[in-house]
Amino acid sequence: MPFHVLILGGTTEARQLAAELVADPDLRVTSSLAGRVAEPRLPAGEVRIGGFGGPAGLAAWLREHRVDALVDATHPFAAGISRNAAEAAAEAGVPLLALRRPGWASVAGDDWHPVGSLPEAAQALPGLGRRIFLTTGRQGLGHFAHLRRLFFLARSVDAPEAPLPPDLTVLLDRGPFTLDGELAVLREHRIEVLVTKDSGGAATAPKLAAARELDLPVVVVRRPEPPAGLPTAPDVAGAVAWLAARPGR
Repeated sequence: MPFHVLILGGTTEARQLAAELVADPDLRVTSSLAGRVAEPRLPAGEVRIGGFGGPAGLAAWLREHRVDALVDATHPFAAGISRNAAEAAAEAGVPLLALRRPGWASVAGDDWHPVGSLPEAAQALPGLGRRIFLTTGRQGLGHFAHLRRLFFLARSVDAPEAPLPPDLTVLLDRGPFTLDGELAVLREHRIEVLVTKDSGGAATAPKLAAARELDLPVVVVRRPEPPAGLPTAPDVAGAVAWLAARPGR
């Protein structure tokens, strides 16, 4: 039986890891996508879409499909999925690695305002500006729905659902983005404040450089900590090396 790797994916790193692993004939690679995006970018190898039904459901799937190693390569803010993965891996006795790209770091010229959550971000906005660019994803816009004297430009892959801020323009787009493109968006909509999650990575980082160039404040939501005690890798190469060292490989 080939060594079976399950990747909890949806990120660029997850797709890169799957592409790297499927070239090995001794591996069976399955990627699991949550199904929250209508038209996701599919990785190489086998793909399943949809939830598992919590930690117990994932543990049962790991046992049923004889998974030898689990890689949590979900978004850094998918804290619930990461907790479920840790519980399920422990229950099923499957080794688990968290693949987490490093977060962003401020540089000279940045005006960052770190907060611990989206509600804290909403609380900080009235004192920073009136025209807000939200790049936090479509699922958290309800935290800003009570702010009725501010204009919001929200960017997401799919259209958001209510509750939403009353003065809202939605920009449907998907990264990677460029500095020139981000500067054009900020200028066209006369943006005064950028709100982002500390997702890390290069695909969406140009917005930070654009805000720096235009001297705009940036509200940065800090990422949640991964489950304690898990091995982690900052990149695909680290994940490949971890998998190569597993018993049975």
